[in-house]
Amino acid sequence: MTEHTLTVAGVAVDTRHWIGGERVASAETFTDVSPIDGSVLGEISRGTAAEADLAVAAAKAAFPAWAATSRAERARILHAVADGVEKRIEDLAIVETTDNGALLRSHRRGVMPRVAHNFRFFADWLLKLDHEDFETRGHTNHVSWDPAGPSVLITPWNAPLMLSTWKVAPALAAGNTVVLKPAEWTPLTASLLADIAAEAGLPAGVLNIVQGYGSEIGDALTSHPDVRRISFTGSVPTAQRITQSAAANLTPLSLELGGKSPLLVFADADLDLAVDLAVEQYDNAGQVCLAATRILVEKTVAEEFTRRFAEKAAVIVQGDPRDEATDIGPNIHERQLEKIDGFVRRAVEAGARAVIGGHRGEGRYYAPTLLTDVAQDSEIVQEEVFGPVLTLQTFTTEDEAVRLANDTRFGLAATLATGDRDRAARVTQRLVAGTVWVNCFFVRDLQAPFGGSRHSGVGREGGTWSFDFYCDLKNTVTAPKGWKDHG
Repeated sequence: MTEHTLTVAGVAVDTRHWIGGERVASAETFTDVSPIDGSVLGEISRGTAAEADLAVAAAKAAFPAWAATSRAERARILHAVADGVEKRIEDLAIVETTDNGALLRSHRRGVMPRVAHNFRFFADWLLKLDHEDFETRGHTNHVSWDPAGPSVLITPWNAPLMLSTWKVAPALAAGNTVVLKPAEWTPLTASLLADIAAEAGLPAGVLNIVQGYGSEIGDALTSHPDVRRISFTGSVPTAQRITQSAAANLTPLSLELGGKSPLLVFADADLDLAVDLAVEQYDNAGQVCLAATRILVEKTVAEEFTRRFAEKAAVIVQGDPRDEATDIGPNIHERQLEKIDGFVRRAVEAGARAVIGGHRGEGRYYAPTLLTDVAQDSEIVQEEVFGPVLTLQTFTTEDEAVRLANDTRFGLAATLATGDRDRAARVTQRLVAGTVWVNCFFVRDLQAPFGGSRHSGVGREGGTWSFDFYCDLKNTVTAPKGWKDHG
């Protein structure tokens, strides 16, 4: 071990940046702490504008060669990265669980395999990316996707590696070079990704990873004149700052932001299914942007729904995320816990009633909470909590249900429980959301467009939509005449 290496559950992690194919240390560091028990994991290199400039310069220098690399070769390397991820699933899983507190069993069985799939999917999609030529008055139109250039990707802490590679994989497949800035609360698996990518043969400078605070290195990245794309997942206030920062250079943005998504439960729904869907919203301690945190239940079944919900939620096991029996781990940070508790306390002071929960546990754990008697215009209904806190309201008509569902500034997702196919068709058409689930939740396919409406985001990524964002689309029009025969 060296001064720049820490060990997490037996796994060595380099604490320095990855720039131009080399490890680069900063003069200052920040402390990384595990949310499981508050233990210090290590000191991480804390980047500034200087490291931002180095990383963008490395990405810019590597771009021409990577953009000129054939689709087949780019795809081969991305598959090699996926192979490397699969070989290290256990390492990645335990490091990420320790760093962000999400369930180890989920990381092993779902999240880290999805990381590998992100690379494989976009590698394969690249090879079939095409648009059929078409004619205009005898002239041939040919559409192509040209690599745009260095791309800055800024990712959150709730699913660090999966959400990072959801951006990294299509950006690299498109022929762009990348500067990735992971969240400062969860930097470790991004460092491991640098090792995996290097071992897979990704050329130096194609993927660069810098660590630090948004105000110190993030702003320098998003305002950099050599950056051609910015993709961000996180909060609305940060997105507003990024948008202002990028405006001077007219850098295209893709923003996936917060949510305050509804779950609509109609009286004709399978009530057991609806309850299962509702309790599922506590996944990852409520730290899921897509979570349906506003439960809207038809009044005639609200009492029965609430009773069944409380019974099912009562058996949730909250504890150490490394334990196979645990259902919910800790929240990420003391600051986040204070925020969650503040929302709940203010709601109760305003008249809300906690059917379950409503309080902190020991350490960084917050009890799964369901609040009723909440007003539509109240803070707890309108603002994103990002913790295990749900609200329950009732409605009497379909129109009222849709009105309540749409009555926030967000529009990321919505979930609908009903036994009536016609109603499902009517209601989903009227809901303002980037994704709508009917009688299910969190079924995701990388072919589908993903993003939010209103304050939940700008743009869509996934499948061809990702390449549309990370590339400059070009249409080449060729005349049928004017050619000289060199035969």
